[in-house]
Amino acid sequence: MNKHRFDANKFRVKESESIKLRKISTKAGDELAKKQGVEALTVDTNALQESQNRLFASGHQSLLIVLQGMDASGKDGTVRHVMSGVNPQGCRIYGFRAPNAEELQHHFLWRPMRFLPAHGMISIFNRSYYEEVIVVRVHPEFLGPQNLPPYKTLGDLWNRRYEEIRMFEQTLVNGGTSVLKFFLHVSQDEQKARMLERLTQPAKRWKFNERDLEERKLWNKYQEAIEDALPATSTKSAPWYVIPADDKWYARAAIADIIASHLESLDLEYPKVSEQDEAKFALLAEQLKNE
Repeated sequence: MNKHRFDANKFRVKESESIKLRKISTKAGDELAKKQGVEALTVDTNALQESQNRLFASGHQSLLIVLQGMDASGKDGTVRHVMSGVNPQGCRIYGFRAPNAEELQHHFLWRPMRFLPAHGMISIFNRSYYEEVIVVRVHPEFLGPQNLPPYKTLGDLWNRRYEEIRMFEQTLVNGGTSVLKFFLHVSQDEQKARMLERLTQPAKRWKFNERDLEERKLWNKYQEAIEDALPATSTKSAPWYVIPADDKWYARAAIADIIASHLESLDLEYPKVSEQDEAKFALLAEQLKNE
């Protein structure tokens, strides 16, 4: 059993409780120093490896991890570091960019359904269906190509989508898929510093998208959309966690700890074999020894 360093409730968004992101710290907490955080991440990635083996072997449950955050909040690095020890056979990672022509002709939740984890598997959504209540809320002009049925107001549309998301995620949980959602909470100053790195460091220039600077100008609108969406869709079954992300090591350690703790709470076991199979295995092992 892993000794966990973080209290998940510290980051958890309570259902229907209003939040103000500017009042939530983006900096590392005081649970541990950076050296301890790096060590904790190693411990938790090892624990994740063992838990994933049990998840894969038991084949009864699955895990969906949702990562959201502003541009340059560290989503890619989180996936790379937190899931570094996970067997790729049991884990799939999907990035959600702008929907294509086919996806626009379906309900917005049709898109993620194709990438949900099978029993025993982990799916990670790097951005997700939540773009439809965050990015599209900031850019309502994106609704035009979706050819939606009539709705009274945009507020009605967002509330309807929140309800549909809650029902969707509860259905997943009822079917044995755990849903953990993390918002990487980065400050505007830290985002600026990371974007400057992308512009000035040759090894990072491939990450830069000129559109990111235009989106940065809409920072306040994005904050409002996120502050509305997270409490409306954070439930006991499928919680949101707001993770301080200015210090990458802290965000990665906290997320790894929450995931590892959750998987351990499932009490997953390797499949048990019958006494007949035990005897058979013993016989086969003896034959192998005597080759």
